[in-house]
Amino acid sequence: MTASSIPGRFRRLNKTQKLSVAGISAVAAAALSLSLVPGNAEAETEPQALSASPVVFGSAAGAPQAKTIQASLIEQHSSAEQMVKAIDAAKAKKAAAVKAKVDAVAKADAKKAKAKAAAKWKAKKAAAERRSHAASRSEARTHVYGNNLDGWIKESLAIMKAKGIPGTYDGLHRNIIRESSGNPNAINDWDINAINGVPSIGLLQIIKPTFDAYHVGGTPHTQYDPVANITASANYAADKYGSIDNVNSAY
Repeated sequence: MTASSIPGRFRRLNKTQKLSVAGISAVAAAALSLSLVPGNAEAETEPQALSASPVVFGSAAGAPQAKTIQASLIEQHSSAEQMVKAIDAAKAKKAAAVKAKVDAVAKADAKKAKAKAAAKWKAKKAAAERRSHAASRSEARTHVYGNNLDGWIKESLAIMKAKGIPGTYDGLHRNIIRESSGNPNAINDWDINAINGVPSIGLLQIIKPTFDAYHVGGTPHTQYDPVANITASANYAADKYGSIDNVNSAY
């Protein structure tokens, strides 16, 4: 058997292994050729008579030697096959390790991305909740007053407090009832102001020049608006009498 007769899968052996196999094959071939030479191969000077008995080629030691070489070759082939299998197994193990590492990195990246997305969503939700709470607090601070005398007085008191204008609920209510009976559209068309063309108008019966001079910013600029009328009148009373609470008659 020569190196070229070794199956294809053994051709991946390195140079040293190939030389070893080739050498063993050469020795085997030589041994086989020697076994074909008669054991009594010594030169005979004289021809011998032909014998009717069968001729046996090879010495007694030739056959065992050939078998030994053949067994050695089989062992070499088996070792080479095991080596190839070991190399393939090592490659497979290395590939599996690389794949496991890649999978681990991908898994870690996916976990980080998921955690980042969750944190972003949580922050967005928290911001929305803060805005909602802020809106709720703002709405709670914005008091809604009734569209009636009680609501007009309370709203006026809130504005007066913000503007530093003195006055109490009782002082406002008492003077409003005396002046207009709580009617925001009340008009005095008989007193001197009416005769002069500037009638008293609204809840606290204030004339136009006085209303314009003491109008409180942030309220409608009309005497018929209840809150604008009350705050302007209270502002005038504070300037003239110290507070609307001190007014007990026409002012």
